[in-house]
Amino acid sequence: MDLFAEQRNQNRARVEPLAVRMRPRTLDEFVGQESFLGEGKLLRRMLEADRITSALFYGPPGTGKTTLATIIAAATRSHFAHVNAASVGVKEIRDILAAARERLETVGQRTILFVDELHRFNRAQQDVLLGDVEDGIIILIGATTENPFFAVNTPLISRSQIFQFEPLSNQDIRTLLTRAATDRERGLGAYPFTLAADAAEHLATMSDGDARRALTALEVAVLSRGVGPGGQPFTVDLATAADSIQRKALQYDPTGDAHYDAISAMIKSIRGSDPDAAVYWLARMLEAGEDPRYIARRIVIAAAEDIGNADPRGLVLAQAAAEATQMIGLPECQLPLAQAAIYLACAPKSNASAMAIWSACEDVRGGRTLPVPRHLRATGYSGAKRLGAGEGYQYPHQSQDGFVVQDYLGVDKVYYSPTDRGAEAALGRYLAEVRRRRDNARSHSPEA
Repeated sequence: MDLFAEQRNQNRARVEPLAVRMRPRTLDEFVGQESFLGEGKLLRRMLEADRITSALFYGPPGTGKTTLATIIAAATRSHFAHVNAASVGVKEIRDILAAARERLETVGQRTILFVDELHRFNRAQQDVLLGDVEDGIIILIGATTENPFFAVNTPLISRSQIFQFEPLSNQDIRTLLTRAATDRERGLGAYPFTLAADAAEHLATMSDGDARRALTALEVAVLSRGVGPGGQPFTVDLATAADSIQRKALQYDPTGDAHYDAISAMIKSIRGSDPDAAVYWLARMLEAGEDPRYIARRIVIAAAEDIGNADPRGLVLAQAAAEATQMIGLPECQLPLAQAAIYLACAPKSNASAMAIWSACEDVRGGRTLPVPRHLRATGYSGAKRLGAGEGYQYPHQSQDGFVVQDYLGVDKVYYSPTDRGAEAALGRYLAEVRRRRDNARSHSPEA
């Protein structure tokens, strides 16, 4: 029976992809995620103290979530149960939990339950795990590419440490490529090839932080030459690397974190007067397939919120870009969108108009509702005069300079405080004079 098992393992190993064969087996072999695995960092300290708790691994594909869970199980001498949420039901989960309880009570061995794609569990399936996670019967490690604060039950989150995995750096990827190219046991070290430095850099860049993708491309580049171990030496050059990985696929969920993070980065780059960053994030969204009409709407909002009256032309240009986007569509609409984003980033900034309306809305919602002063009320109906509507109103255009002092609100309140930037500076000077004359008139009124 053991002979058959050995044969099966050999057959399986023969077809395993390079990325699977090269998975790190120990924490020292693991590459990346220094923010929580570096010396003195939280997860490493938890492992060194043998006090691992349930955890949620959150991040893009190919960054080591499954590999790290396997390493943790080995380091803690725990039984490792690996399931994919897309292909397992409540019954199978209950069976695993029952076996974990039996294992803990009889031989004292803990069980790590690794649930890949945890976000695919519905709320009821997640709830099945709660009791045994709470009691320590199992150590749950859930992996997800979705933000756990949206995809995972709050009670499960409160019982788990959350570790956010970042895409691997180019240096991390180059390290893994070098390791795979020289490892004779699990990697491609038996093949007589040399990986050119520019080829390694290209694979690292185009893999976009995904180790699996980089290693798969290297395997294609080497095996496609048809040269076996001990054959004629060859070089995996830049052209071969480029043909082996092709165009990178951007990780972008139009309803998930990438969607909100990228648009946030673009808006904040506009607000921060960085046209280069703004146009990069714009390109990132367009290349990933974001709806350009959504981007156009956000650019219009940015023009009103962050530029405002410091440069009123910004809103005009943003609106024109939005209309052009609606009319011409992709790919040409990238031109007016880029023009608008760059203009707004270079324009003087003011959020005074935005602050004014936000403050006014807050007063409307939470304060006493102000009646419309009698002299400002509408007069376009029969009986208005009998009600005194419009009585005492002064028409500003009848004055020499188009301004008369009269009350328009009923209370003394300032909402709009213009900045001294761009075109708003002129508005500020005019408004300061208006307010000075109004205050002067009030101080000399009989009621003062």
